[in-house]
Amino acid sequence: MRLLFPFFLFLAMQPSWGQSNDPIKITPEWLAKIERLAPAETTIKNVKPKKILVFSKATGFDHWTIPHNAEMLKILGRKTGAFEVHIKYDLEAFDKKNLRKYHAVVFNNCNPSGPDRDLFADLLRQNSSLQESAIKKRAADYQDNIMRYVKYGGGLMILHGGITVQNNSAAFSAMTGGSFDYHPKQQTLTLKEVDKAHPLVRAFKGKGLTHFDEPYFFKNAYYNYNFRPLLYMEVAALEGLKKETDEERVYVSWIKRYGKGRVFYSGPSHNAQSMEQPGVLQFFLDGLQYVVGDLECDDSPVGPPR
Repeated sequence: MRLLFPFFLFLAMQPSWGQSNDPIKITPEWLAKIERLAPAETTIKNVKPKKILVFSKATGFDHWTIPHNAEMLKILGRKTGAFEVHIKYDLEAFDKKNLRKYHAVVFNNCNPSGPDRDLFADLLRQNSSLQESAIKKRAADYQDNIMRYVKYGGGLMILHGGITVQNNSAAFSAMTGGSFDYHPKQQTLTLKEVDKAHPLVRAFKGKGLTHFDEPYFFKNAYYNYNFRPLLYMEVAALEGLKKETDEERVYVSWIKRYGKGRVFYSGPSHNAQSMEQPGVLQFFLDGLQYVVGDLECDDSPVGPPR
């Protein structure tokens, strides 16, 4: 028993990041925890506050962590004083005049429905009586609005399922760095830094990130590898693959330039429990600083995984 007790005590003290993560409520206690764990200041200091539009409306799969992400981003902005966060749910957020008010847009798991995977068309169908031909034309105009916004200097941060916003558009995929293909079951993932010295992964202190999440696979522009990868997963460690693949590594987070603008994609996380790791909060904060142009770093592509 002398040997067993310390062993079980050790197990009891370990983090529960590898366990199944069921939905949790946003309580004062949870908000206080995120407030306590969030960074007190930005990596690049003494910057002027930036206005951030966080679009948080899904028309397809509704990730339960959408409101948690919104609260987390508000906490990061308020605690550091670097961001003024505006949560939006209506299509008018993507009007040209409205976009010009913001330094960056966040796609907060705003998944569209399938098989079209067109968020703007979905929102138009929900809120107008337009004919289908007119819906498709206006949806294309909204897509052009956000693409031009980024091309001419706006920032775009994409959280997890937000990569699907215009999933079947080749042009949109080229801007974001890829499109969603599929994911196996949720499972414990060990993500590793592509370059441990890169400023955007300093949050993980060279130890990577272990948490319970959906392992996303990608398609379309992803295979151009026109981005700077940040984190990857090893395919051999995954369970429940739905397709055969020759890939040994899959990138799950990256940054890239699109015209004068910057894009940051984070596959983590499907679950709000991941935000209870301070490194994840720092990672998101640094990603925001990158897309608004405050955090300069190497965002040149490095090509396919080696």
